Amino acid sequence: MMEPHLSFQRQNGMSSTDPQSTTNDAAQNAGAAAPQVRATTDQSSDPGDRAETRPDPAGPGHRVSVADLRAFYGTTEAVKGININFPAHEVTAIIGPSGCGKSTMVRCINRMHEEIPGAHATGKILLDDQDVYAPDVDVTAVRRLIGMVFQKPNPFPTMSIFDNVASGMRLTGNKGDNMRERVHKALRAVGLWGEVKNRLNSPGVGLSGGQQQRLCIARTIAVEPEVILMDEPCSALDPVATLKIEELIDELKEQYTIVIVTHNMQQAARVADSTVFMLDGGVVEHGLTNDIFTTPKDERTERYVTGKFG
Repeated sequence: MMEPHLSFQRQNGMSSTDPQSTTNDAAQNAGAAAPQVRATTDQSSDPGDRAETRPDPAGPGHRVSVADLRAFYGTTEAVKGININFPAHEVTAIIGPSGCGKSTMVRCINRMHEEIPGAHATGKILLDDQDVYAPDVDVTAVRRLIGMVFQKPNPFPTMSIFDNVASGMRLTGNKGDNMRERVHKALRAVGLWGEVKNRLNSPGVGLSGGQQQRLCIARTIAVEPEVILMDEPCSALDPVATLKIEELIDELKEQYTIVIVTHNMQQAARVADSTVFMLDGGVVEHGLTNDIFTTPKDERTERYVTGKFG
């Protein structure tokens, strides 16, 4: 992964449009307006023909710190003054019953929460030492460095596999000559290259559900983020596709800091280094995943992980 570009400062002329919160129609129009890079399947000179390998470990990585975060929908407080540190190159799972504020908290990290009419947040969120909510921050830069993978796979329906991955780069103004190489690199990183390399110009929606979700992850990492947020990425997938995503998460943490919201406690136990249990908008307990599931310190955590409520 490239050296970090931890600059959130707004540049003159830079759009504040976010590729992940843009509607499908807007994204398609942007993609159509941008120079189209026709995917090719000539394997003779394509580095993507090499066998897919586990990515090399990155540098020290980037941590996320959440301090006194409060999130609101109008006057209703959904997240109530929480403090969490997400270590670099680790997977942190967020668990808790429906309505406890898990997804809201995660969406605050890359400022997606404010896209909802009437929603706002207070407090501080730091990517390393940079405040995501500072007044001079460019929101597009935040969402490029802190990517989001949603619950339901959402490939752009009129775009090819290639253009789906390239769309984020186009929408953030990155249209360099290395686009084709970066698209192929992203597809290899999510283990999808061998399955799609001969049909890159086919519609992304023609893939299976699990493939579509990996395609969306490829789209996220193609813009070279530092952190990946995942909001129940496997909830709509079958067990086989879920296993592939979980294996992918284990590989991706070598290059990214990952935060995953999940209702599946078995999944949290399988993929997460640490786990946060949330209840009623607050953090009840945060610890090593094994400790949370075997020797929790709070009785509420013990009752939840043993299925007594939730």
